[in-house]
Amino acid sequence: MASRMEDVMRLCCEISAHDKIKVAVKKSTKGAMVVGGCALVGGLLGGPPGIAVGGVFGGLLGAWLTSGQFRPLPQILNELTSNQQQMLYISVKAALGNLDWTDAAQLIAIVMGNATLQQQVTKALHNFITNKLRAEVRYQD
Repeated sequence: MASRMEDVMRLCCEISAHDKIKVAVKKSTKGAMVVGGCALVGGLLGGPPGIAVGGVFGGLLGAWLTSGQFRPLPQILNELTSNQQQMLYISVKAALGNLDWTDAAQLIAIVMGNATLQQQVTKALHNFITNKLRAEVRYQD
């Protein structure tokens, strides 16, 4: 089964590279730390009004630091944990149905040669990214 999962991961990387999919994984914890830190410093320096000013400044800084960090999807897929890879494998395998293949090259050829199948795999990949990774997806033109 490990080689099957590797085949599906290679297929997902191929499809995402072909469609030029980029993903921004939201880092809300990092943003929250920036807001809290700025509010704390503002409070220490300026009392209650400093907390407000620090919170506003921290919110803007946190939003700026965490926005627009889009990376190619194949890079994100290569960084998935084994549990996440298993979840993706199950999703894509459901989209593939009872399709049988011998290796990754054959799987990629079959899927890329069938527009309907490619669309189903892309949809499964997109759903995994948005629902499980809670990431924002962007397709390049």
